[in-house]
Amino acid sequence: MAKYSFRVAVEPQFLPEQSVPRERIYSFAYTITITNNGEVPAQLISRHWIIADADGATEEVKGLGVVGHQPLLKPGEAFQYTSGCRLRTPSGSMQGTYFCVAEDGTRFDVEIPAFVLDDGSRRVLH
Repeated sequence: MAKYSFRVAVEPQFLPEQSVPRERIYSFAYTITITNNGEVPAQLISRHWIIADADGATEEVKGLGVVGHQPLLKPGEAFQYTSGCRLRTPSGSMQGTYFCVAEDGTRFDVEIPAFVLDDGSRRVLH
């Protein structure tokens, strides 16, 4: 087991009731579960997101904590939250990092693997 190890799982969801396609507004929610798989308690301090739409436009979002929290996770503990974003296209992607500080003072980044945001409107034709 690694001394400092977090696992990030993401479940994205399209929000049709909050979207207005004719105005190029596509709303998405994503639920993230962060689990401390390491050996040392650590606190999530900040986040850094890179959000891209299907046209290649990107936006960076940086800030303290997640949804107003800076959770301290002991080994084996998880924290789950739901947040959202809007795109100007029906699909896009997000990826990023969490900055964490372990109880022993060690600082480390946790990768948030890229995930797809998609309204489900595009179908593959064979």
